[in-house]
Amino acid sequence: MNVSNGVKRVLLKLDNSINNGNYYEAHQMYRTLYFRYLGQQNFSDLIRLLHNGSLLLLQRKQYTSGADLGMLYIDVLKKSKEKPSFSYFENIIDLFSLMDSTSPERETFVNNALRWSNIGTNYRIGHPKLHQRFAEIYWKEKNYLYARQHFLYSSNGDKCATMMVEFYEEQGYTNEIDLFITQIVLQYLCLDDKISAMEAFDFYIKKHPKIEGTIPFMLPLLNFSFLLLELTKNGTLSSFTILCEQYFTSLTRDPSFLHYLEKIGKQYFNTSSSHNSDRGLFSSFLQSLFDGIEEDKALEKNELSTDLMVDLD
Repeated sequence: MNVSNGVKRVLLKLDNSINNGNYYEAHQMYRTLYFRYLGQQNFSDLIRLLHNGSLLLLQRKQYTSGADLGMLYIDVLKKSKEKPSFSYFENIIDLFSLMDSTSPERETFVNNALRWSNIGTNYRIGHPKLHQRFAEIYWKEKNYLYARQHFLYSSNGDKCATMMVEFYEEQGYTNEIDLFITQIVLQYLCLDDKISAMEAFDFYIKKHPKIEGTIPFMLPLLNFSFLLLELTKNGTLSSFTILCEQYFTSLTRDPSFLHYLEKIGKQYFNTSSSHNSDRGLFSSFLQSLFDGIEEDKALEKNELSTDLMVDLD
């Protein structure tokens, strides 16, 4: 690191502050160096400085100060136009795993990191590998809802399914065995990730201790999910409509399924094509099926519908 004498003095004082437990003073000096290096556009040194400083403060349980430097670290990655790489992902995860799980700064850090990870890629909601690493940390912390959210964007259906089995065993009700995986299948399909949807279904069936055998299953929604995945390969709109009609009663157990199925109909069965004479009929059909269903009944003992913010637009 090629630094001026003035910066060397600040770095020496910074080390003394850390060693003496003067963390507030250390945090302020890190920010001073941040502005100096940024003004010089000395991005490489600044990236290392902020990562190391955030790591040191977080290891010493200075969560607010450590998170602040962590967010500056992401900010410099953006300003320097550094391309996403696995080494940076690991640095980000090192910091994330040490942050206070209850602090609002942590979620801001996650969102900023994911936005940076889109740079130079075709990904819209963050790099799948970074989503996977976040998911694994949340899973380790038994924060299953956030883990599920990130697994959906990680293109890793098998790990998602394994986590969902554990989620069910820890917090699920007996009558939710099929709801857990059906929602995952529908959400993956809405995200146009058919491969992960199939992986998740297969692994869930294999690993769940209370599911035996193969199709036809005892639980209707498992049969529905299997048949829906088959239809996405080369099925027709009429087959899709009949499938939804046949499993109507089971599908009403979760009111979010209507929204998912409308999007799946558009993506895989051309229900919204301007050249399709049946445009709008499928949505009307589904709506007529679901009309009159009391939401409270559908939501009874089911908290799977509103926990996950999947981008369906």
